[in-house]
Amino acid sequence: MELTIKDAQKLLNKLDGELYSLRLKDSRDRTFLAATSEDPEKVRPEYSYTESRDKQLELESKIIKLKHAINKFNTNTVVEDFNKTIDEMLIYIPQLKRRKEVLYDMKDKPKFERVKDSFDKKNSIIDYNYINYDVNVVEQDYKAVEEELAQAQIALDRANLSNAFKVEF
Repeated sequence: MELTIKDAQKLLNKLDGELYSLRLKDSRDRTFLAATSEDPEKVRPEYSYTESRDKQLELESKIIKLKHAINKFNTNTVVEDFNKTIDEMLIYIPQLKRRKEVLYDMKDKPKFERVKDSFDKKNSIIDYNYINYDVNVVEQDYKAVEEELAQAQIALDRANLSNAFKVEF
């Protein structure tokens, strides 16, 4: 079976849902209640331990194979323009996001600001917090990181949508 990452994720969600439902059904049906006045055979739900076990093992095996295929795809598929694998991009993009957050905070800081609750009545001293960097450089870095992040996300999406891999169940 040949899949894109999007198809594989949909299939994985479907398999996970089936396994979850099967486990719930198994849990519900493996035991049952019967009143002492009832014939247990008349209220016994249909249940086969071996059939339930075999279906669960089959789904678990498919999930293992699919997740392994996704992992192989992510570690072997190189994202154009970045010379990084998808796996590396999945690490790089959150790093860019974090860097962007820090730069966003830095770029809008005033050159100095009064520190709240810092007034010392006894000595009439007010503390100020001063930035220790060039805001222009930070703004340039922010724009560069913002652009890099956008390009990385587009390149990753393109790689995920345009490349397929095989899974054998």
